[in-house]
Amino acid sequence: MRAVTVTEFGGPQVLTAEEVVRPEPLPTEVLVRVHAAGVNPVDWKTREGQGMAGLQTFPLILGWDISGVVEEVGFGVTTFAPGDEVYGMPWFPRAAGGYAEYVTAPARQWARKPATLDHVHAAAVPLAALTAWQTVVDTAHVQAGQRVLITAAAGGVGHFAVQFARHLGAHVIATASAARHPWLRELGADETIDYTTTRFEEATKDVDVVIDLVGDAHDQTSTRSLKVLRPDGLLVAVPAGVSPELAQAAEAAGVRVTPYLVEPDGAGLTTIAALIDAGEVAVEVEETLPLEEAGAAHTRVEAGRTRGKVVLTVAS
Repeated sequence: MRAVTVTEFGGPQVLTAEEVVRPEPLPTEVLVRVHAAGVNPVDWKTREGQGMAGLQTFPLILGWDISGVVEEVGFGVTTFAPGDEVYGMPWFPRAAGGYAEYVTAPARQWARKPATLDHVHAAAVPLAALTAWQTVVDTAHVQAGQRVLITAAAGGVGHFAVQFARHLGAHVIATASAARHPWLRELGADETIDYTTTRFEEATKDVDVVIDLVGDAHDQTSTRSLKVLRPDGLLVAVPAGVSPELAQAAEAAGVRVTPYLVEPDGAGLTTIAALIDAGEVAVEVEETLPLEEAGAAHTRVEAGRTRGKVVLTVAS
């Protein structure tokens, strides 16, 4: 099968298209023919030797966002059959091998693809939407009427987090460049802050939950988020977790902080698919590229200015 492999960490040039052996499903696994694969920041970070690099072995096939069709089922699988359209984020943080024509993974890490989406848009969903869902719903337990600040709200995770928080009845405050503000308001943001001209801690306060998708590596965003929280408010620090310094600052400020890492969740994806098919959640794909141009896709995502997601097309 065709795949894009990595044999050493480095820049986009280490992504190489080649022929590799097609995997076979073990018992409880399904073999999926990949139609499209989403590209996420963790992909390029891992490629460089950061991100989930410490958990990988070479040769490595990146890609955790997958939409495709079940080709074969392993012994014991009763939830899917050949021909079913599925999507998923299998194996994370171990390699899933999404930048390839075929992938195998446990059946219950997949869900049926949203019926209203094509494979390209479905491939934009799993990692970003599960991150948003698991932070907003499972970690922060956002409630109606709460004030929720979402940084980097126009990105892959951010645009889902805005919609999930809105769906739960929260008052949503979103940071993004000014050009993204009209779109974010369409998605459900009640307030928008232009991070290029305004420091968010000077523009809002009394926030119950901050979903920080930037981290302290960029302008101390997580530490600055502590200033906008109400007493006992919660900061969910997504990209880089919680440093000892951040934990100490949160304790001194009388607020809570927690790290977070997304987990495979077929049941969660089923719930998300229902929201998408009901018209409650929109999916944004800014650009598609063929599988062989994975390097260009990484360059695009690494620039950090995407509206929604970049997706690789694998099969028609």
